[in-house]
Amino acid sequence: MSEMKNNKTKKRLLDMCYISLFCAVIVVCSWVAIPLTVSVTLQTFAICTCAGLLGAAKGTLSVVLYIALGAVGLPVFTGFKGGIGALAGNTGGYIIGFIFTALIVGLAVDLFGRKTSVLFISMSLGIMVCYLFGSVWYWFLYTSGTGNIAFTYILMTCVVPFLIPDAVKIILAVIIVKRVGKLLYK
Repeated sequence: MSEMKNNKTKKRLLDMCYISLFCAVIVVCSWVAIPLTVSVTLQTFAICTCAGLLGAAKGTLSVVLYIALGAVGLPVFTGFKGGIGALAGNTGGYIIGFIFTALIVGLAVDLFGRKTSVLFISMSLGIMVCYLFGSVWYWFLYTSGTGNIAFTYILMTCVVPFLIPDAVKIILAVIIVKRVGKLLYK
């Protein structure tokens, strides 16, 4: 009985380490940015990799921890920003959308495994949902503060420029999940 309790404790500790480690990876990847209307960062790469390796519960928890750290003011977001203001701003919807990305990728991995096709499709779908959530948020805040703007303009500004960079990030995330996953889940 004691050995079983020790194994459970070790697994919980290892899970906490993975969750914290991937939260830190997301933070570092958010700091690597090319500033545009919505900055090109490595956040989506880190989130897809995290959820692909850790699954839905632990992967999403890493993302929620990342957002919580930013919400309390730590400079974890792009441009070393933090605080509720960063989340409530025009691009805050994309940050919240990361939760959906992690859930979609993690659930797909939990249900269907780490096959290349599963990873590629779930990561693409997860990022598309993040685009949608973030763009609707951006549109809502912009129109409520400044006036009406065509949603197609927001898509052309906040989504289209990121399709190719995010496709590259998805390919890299799939490769890393496939290779690192073999080491983690022997």
